[in-house]
Amino acid sequence: MPVVAARLLQDLRRQVRSLEDDLRVRAREVPEMDAELRAEYARGRQAGRVGDAFETWRDEVLTQAAVHWVLGCVFVRFLEDNELLPMPLLAGPGARARLAADQHTLFFRQTEHRTSNDREYLRHAFGTVAALPSGERLFDRAHNPVWTFGISADAARDLLGFWRKVDPDTGELVHDFTDASWDTRYLGDLYQDLSDAAKSKYALLQTPVFVEEFILDRTLEPALNEFGLAEVRMIDPTCGSGHFLLGAFERLLRMWQHREPATVERVLVQRALDAVNGVDINPFAVAIARFRLLIAALKASRVTRLSHAPNFRIHVATGDSLLFGTREGELALGGTAAELSHRGIAFHSEDADDVDRILSRSYHAVVGNPPYITMRDAALNQSYRKLYRTCYRQYALSVPFIERFWQLGLQGQNGGGGFVGMINANSFMKREFGKKVVEEFFPTVDLTHVINTDGAYIPGHGTPTVILLGRTRRPVSRSVRSVMGKKGEPGTPFDAAAVKCGRRS
Repeated sequence: MPVVAARLLQDLRRQVRSLEDDLRVRAREVPEMDAELRAEYARGRQAGRVGDAFETWRDEVLTQAAVHWVLGCVFVRFLEDNELLPMPLLAGPGARARLAADQHTLFFRQTEHRTSNDREYLRHAFGTVAALPSGERLFDRAHNPVWTFGISADAARDLLGFWRKVDPDTGELVHDFTDASWDTRYLGDLYQDLSDAAKSKYALLQTPVFVEEFILDRTLEPALNEFGLAEVRMIDPTCGSGHFLLGAFERLLRMWQHREPATVERVLVQRALDAVNGVDINPFAVAIARFRLLIAALKASRVTRLSHAPNFRIHVATGDSLLFGTREGELALGGTAAELSHRGIAFHSEDADDVDRILSRSYHAVVGNPPYITMRDAALNQSYRKLYRTCYRQYALSVPFIERFWQLGLQGQNGGGGFVGMINANSFMKREFGKKVVEEFFPTVDLTHVINTDGAYIPGHGTPTVILLGRTRRPVSRSVRSVMGKKGEPGTPFDAAAVKCGRRS
């Protein structure tokens, strides 16, 4: 049976809050954990990447750890319920519940584990997945906080027990991930609402499918027509849970299948994956995006066991897209991408080398839904201000991300150039902080469309938005197409996609 997303989200929110409390106690009581946190905080302060007080910064790191412990279990539960793992490790429907319990018992019977606890067993489950092809990046030992910030034995016992809960009325597991379609859309709901603290810090917001399709139709599709399937690569530098990445992957794969129907599926899948790139500052967003792409790749390759899968390369990494990578022309000055990166340092959770590699290339299509918030951390606010000439007065992040999206596109002069498409807050069009981006930046690039969606119903988006489309080259026309709303919709439409795209039933 498919996941009951609303119930799963509600229950997992409670698990995250409980683990946050547990980790805060552990951070005070376990000297090694406290020392690790204080050392990284000091490096961040020195590099100008942290301006908040230690306690505020520490709690954000521990929230990430709590979410990763919960998401790690979600990934294992999905894999084991859909029999992508040969043996269940945490739980399972029907007879598989007993098999999972047997694995738990066998673990503690091993001599080296007789003094272990359920924290070690959960890590054993994560490590089992990490040892399989394509599983390593799901539980990356270098960056995933489950390996650094351990929950208590009691919290681990309770978390394991949560996954084994049975509904007394039906006798079935409360959360069963068995799904023949392998649908992972519910992970987007977890990304957006699993943690209130993370939602506030990162302005977590899913992009509706019809908006994603609208933007890809006007960026990736013309890029394919102009540059060709074998050449095109795209990036979402604010990828979140991966909606744009999944949409692009599916389009590219269909085109490869149409062009080379006799080629083995997994070869075509890897070609499509190689053309799709994503970065996000939020580590658990990246974890979700990687997992969703992996499941899509397995499904398209008709692989039913993770142990039989090739080691798919998935180009999604954790880091700050406004800081990592080089800018146009910098490599010509000499030095490697990492040496020229503006990040200062990399935090433990960041994939520094991968992010620098991804953000130091240029792309035929740049798409995304960047955060609209004002950066509260004073140190980061100043770092962005130094790097992006469009930052003015009390700017929102919508402004430097406009500049960054255009930097990442393949640079053309009067011809060529990458295609850029984003949905962004329209506040820069109305307020003083948008002065530089409107008057100084846009006249230097080929901005082709300004589609004001203020007043239109876009599910989950309370902030008035605008869709910007253009190319990374100098302007080729004195005209910009603009779509402006006359008035807001009088109510919530039954089908927001049909209203927006003109496909009324």
